[in-house]
Amino acid sequence: MTLSSVGNHFGEHLTLDGYGGCPQRLDNPDLVKSALADLCRTLGMKALLGPVIASAPDNNLKDPGGWSGFLVIAESHISIHTFPKRRFLSADAYTCQAGLDTEAIVAFFTRTFALEEVETHFVKRGLRYPAHNIA
Repeated sequence: MTLSSVGNHFGEHLTLDGYGGCPQRLDNPDLVKSALADLCRTLGMKALLGPVIASAPDNNLKDPGGWSGFLVIAESHISIHTFPKRRFLSADAYTCQAGLDTEAIVAFFTRTFALEEVETHFVKRGLRYPAHNIA
């Protein structure tokens, strides 16, 4: 089996955890919804479904509630989960394209939710993705 000729991997996945965010912004469902669409446009992606936003209630464990949003894009997905009472945001962007602009994504979330600190992880996915159909 040969590797894909485009970057030798199928896709790229950035996870982002933001700390010290603005509680009012993190607790604003309209902002979460518009952030999904705005980031999609910023990255030059194509929205297929959504954005979909849901209130995530307090689970009386470690999650004090917030908002969860998801946008299905032609290239894969973007998601946002907010925790206003903890001033925390967890988000990710996954694409089958190579060359994900991670700096733009970090800057976007930092600006949009007034994050004081950001932690990221970047993963190349599908390192053995076939270059041709197998079946």
